[in-house]
Order: sequence, then structure tokens, then C-alpha cells
Amino acid sequence: MARANVARHAPAMVGGGGSGAARGAARAAADLDRLIHERVRLGIVSALASLERASFNELKALLKVSDGNLSVHARKLEAADYISCVKTFAGRTPRTEYRLTGAGRRALERYLDHMEALIHATR
Repeated sequence: MARANVARHAPAMVGGGGSGAARGAARAAADLDRLIHERVRLGIVSALASLERASFNELKALLKVSDGNLSVHARKLEAADYISCVKTFAGRTPRTEYRLTGAGRRALERYLDHMEALIHATR
């Protein structure tokens, strides 16, 4: 995982007294990727990072969300090119599969680096 984001944020967040560290942590928190930060979208991206692909029903069961909720969040990630969606049919049954794109994997790595820096700054 790339560490450039941690290196960029960590110096502003650690050392130099409490108020400077607090300001740095607040700045870093404000820079979080809001698209990934939302719980369901983070769950989708995280699941797809560990799986080669997942079906709509697999993600729905894993994340314990409704069809509509998963669909809305998946569309937002797809619009950002973080995930790709392929729709097929098995007989008459539709099947929707999702995969994490390269851009999605890089965005997740940046997000995780950012969270690690925030955790480090607050301890």
C-alpha cells in the first residue's frame, strides 16, 4: 500500500503541541474521500477489495442492506469509476456482478492511509 498520503498528512498532525496536532487532524479529517467514507460504500469497496467479484445478492447479504440502499450506493461508486458493474442473465434470472476498478483500489488505499494518519495523530 502506498504511504505517500500518510507522509503528506502525518507531519502536520503529530508533534508540535496539542493544538497544532488537533488542527492537523481536523484538516486531514476534512480531506477524507467522502464518497468512500459513507458506511455502505466503504463496505462495498472493502468487500470488493478482498474478493475478485461479488454479486448484488452477495453484497446485499454481506452488508445487510436493502435492495434500494445497495443499488443507490453502488451507482454512486460506479459513476465515480470506483467499481464496475456487469449485468447478465442465467436463463431468465438477472445477475449483477461488481468488481473493484484500479481507480477504486487506489482510492481505497488513499482512504486507508488517511485513516491510519488520523489514528496516529489522535493517539
